[in-house]
Amino acid sequence: MSKFDLLSTVEYGGCSAKISPEVLDSLLKNIFSSFPVDFDKSKLIVGLDTQDDAAVYKINSEQAIIFTTDFFPPVCSDPYTFGQIAAANSMSDVYAMGGNVLMALNIIMFPDKKIPIDVLSLILQGGADKVREAGAIIAGGHSIDDFPPKYGLAVVGLIHPDRIVTNAAAKEGDVLILTKPLGIGTIIAGKRLGLVDDVNYEIALGLMKQLNKEAATLMNKYEVKAATDITGFGFLGHALKMAKASSVCLNIDLDKIEFIPQAIDLIEMGCIPGASFRNQSFVTTDSMIQGLSIKQDNVYDRLMLCYDAQTSGGMLISVREKEAAALLKELKNIYPYTAIVGNVEKLENVYIRLS
Repeated sequence: MSKFDLLSTVEYGGCSAKISPEVLDSLLKNIFSSFPVDFDKSKLIVGLDTQDDAAVYKINSEQAIIFTTDFFPPVCSDPYTFGQIAAANSMSDVYAMGGNVLMALNIIMFPDKKIPIDVLSLILQGGADKVREAGAIIAGGHSIDDFPPKYGLAVVGLIHPDRIVTNAAAKEGDVLILTKPLGIGTIIAGKRLGLVDDVNYEIALGLMKQLNKEAATLMNKYEVKAATDITGFGFLGHALKMAKASSVCLNIDLDKIEFIPQAIDLIEMGCIPGASFRNQSFVTTDSMIQGLSIKQDNVYDRLMLCYDAQTSGGMLISVREKEAAALLKELKNIYPYTAIVGNVEKLENVYIRLS
């Protein structure tokens, strides 16, 4: 079995490789604005209008299909681990909407003349094992010859139409809970530069491999209506999308957010991925955000990590205040970094208030 370092093939890996959210926003305003004449629009419960985590199509009064896809270049050195992470990330959108994963199709871009084919075998095995852990199956896929390699899944999930969790249902008075620490993108960038110790690198890998399945189960238990997973647009990018879709203000307490320990040190050293600056531009260009300035003392490092592109990141959950303490306790048993990071307020002048 050949030993091949996948990180040697990329400049931006994982969700850091996504197109800027600012660019996507401008594109989506002019695309997919119309439906076929005979299309029953009431069946499409969640579509492009709120830029949610996945699409949801109602089959009948008891069933709706959740459909999503995600793929990206390598985010770590080991092929098997990359397969696990890519699969966990692809399935996360289904969990963000409170659903169960039914099946998936592989999406494979791999240069079999440049990289040993057994590397692809390990990637696919990692993906298959993670899908099996989710209680689902891989039923096929598609491959092309391409460099650098990329891997992910097209995923189908199932949910009851009345139990869908969306990014458009946060309500005034809700409490905001974040289930995983921030800093994954910065840790991976530091790894490529040889600046990250083994302990923090393994923390990042463990976080990315961890399924959000249990979070979805608990959201259903506590009848959560609003959530989103934190991926390529960073914590504040996804928070802004939730605030806009829900027409509310998210009051974020920066001191309550958890970070991977060495990530803050890396920011102080100037190790900041390019995706962080793209996400910062997207969020700060919007006039409806106020609070802490990035120029304030002891704020820069933590605030930049709130723009950090996460791969297979945690859930930002908006839950009723009376349920928050109980949900937090159960989440911490599975996701130990879980923390209450703010609350939802009435929309007046701003979508996000930082404190």
